[in-house]
Amino acid sequence: MNTLDQTDVPPHLQTFLAFDFGLKRTGVAVGNRLLRSAQAQATIKAEGAARLVAVQARIDAWRPDALVVGVPFHPDGVPHENTARARKFARQLHGCFGLPVFEVDERYSTTEALASGAKDADAEAACIILEQFLRGIS
Repeated sequence: MNTLDQTDVPPHLQTFLAFDFGLKRTGVAVGNRLLRSAQAQATIKAEGAARLVAVQARIDAWRPDALVVGVPFHPDGVPHENTARARKFARQLHGCFGLPVFEVDERYSTTEALASGAKDADAEAACIILEQFLRGIS
């Protein structure tokens, strides 16, 4: 599986779909390199194979060049159970859809989304993850 570091983003990749993975809900955002901005989309409220069906629908609708997955860590950078789950999800995305998948450290994205008063914290967290990613690429 080739999840990639954001320093490896080729210039032809312009449109991205980002995910804030959760066991029951997965936040989604779409954005592009040119504007370096993202828009929160409706959260996927599905698990297992049903989640991947919903992801396929988003890929069909937005036709992204690549995918971004937020990977959580403890505040000190140590991985935990959800780190492994998010990375597994990233591998599944790459295997199912064949698109490049980039991982982004998403510490505090949900906290930031909640602090901003987001109605859908999962979708807003995905937006924060994607905007962080877009700021980090040239």
